[in-house]
Amino acid sequence: MHFHFEPMLLESRESVINIFNYYIENSFAAYPETKVPYEFFDKFLEMSDGYPTITVKDEIGKVLGFGMLRAHNPIPTFSQTAEITYFIKPEYTRRGIGSKILNQLVDEAKQKGISSILASISSLNEGSLNFHRKNGFIECGRFKNVGRKKGQVFDTVWMQKML
Repeated sequence: MHFHFEPMLLESRESVINIFNYYIENSFAAYPETKVPYEFFDKFLEMSDGYPTITVKDEIGKVLGFGMLRAHNPIPTFSQTAEITYFIKPEYTRRGIGSKILNQLVDEAKQKGISSILASISSLNEGSLNFHRKNGFIECGRFKNVGRKKGQVFDTVWMQKML
């Protein structure tokens, strides 16, 4: 499968939000309980302002996934730490796309002087926890019973990768 990366631009808004909404409705990977409107894309761009963003597209320009870094904390003292988010269309998972998004964001993070990447993951999202472990993240914190979605209570697991 051939794919390439592009910055996350307005032209990908519907595709990005459709992917995000799939995970809202069908998993614990995205935290909102109900689908978000297409305008939520603007929030993604706002959160990631000044940080790398990626859309993954196939050879005909179809969006397969997206990823971004954002500030962990807006205070300059924490500027060397970023949070990561990425989602891939379910039919394209387990094909190496997630690892390639991660590697691309890590490369761009290093260029920005970022030395630590954090991921906030639902304790009910075993696939994501395993993916991050396999890619060099370690669990660095856990907030117990802080989330509730679909009637299920979950922890947020914080994982960290030092660059």
